[in-house]
Amino acid sequence: MKTLIVGLGNPILGDDGVGWKVVEEVKKQLPPPPSPLPEGQTSDGVEGRKGEGDVDIICLSLGGLGLMEHLIGYQRAILVDSFAMGENDQPGSILILNLNDIPNYSAYHTTSAHDTSLQNAIELGRAMGAQLPDEVEVVGIATGRIHDFSEELSPPVADAVPFAARIVLDLLAQAPKRKDEVQMQH
Repeated sequence: MKTLIVGLGNPILGDDGVGWKVVEEVKKQLPPPPSPLPEGQTSDGVEGRKGEGDVDIICLSLGGLGLMEHLIGYQRAILVDSFAMGENDQPGSILILNLNDIPNYSAYHTTSAHDTSLQNAIELGRAMGAQLPDEVEVVGIATGRIHDFSEELSPPVADAVPFAARIVLDLLAQAPKRKDEVQMQH
């Protein structure tokens, strides 16, 4: 099953870059793709690892429609991103969610009125005939500081990176759900 692992966030905004750090750790633990491109270079110019294997890994600093475009052609996606802590969360806490578990906001609640939630973007892409994943899993790491210009993670978030990477690898090893099982969760 063709799977895309996406590290999301901004690597120069402290804990917001945790998605990138997690997928870098995952990349170290996976065997190289059968036909690797030169290190750090991909066929579409996005930093990551894309080859002819079943698993591609990229890092992105976007969501909604832009993210949806990168999901085209994959049967499964695992997204890794930071999330704002709730009152019961501690920095470094890890959540595993299905895309449908995440609030689906309208364009009026994004940073741009020209974008939308990933759920809406996927729905739009499917309506236009794009082949998009039936299964989208999200590994979220609770963060503390996301507005500081820094390439360093706070200690509790940095400590969560190997655990989140292990979760991604475990998800990857699990048999994916059948399409009818995924659709029943809607």
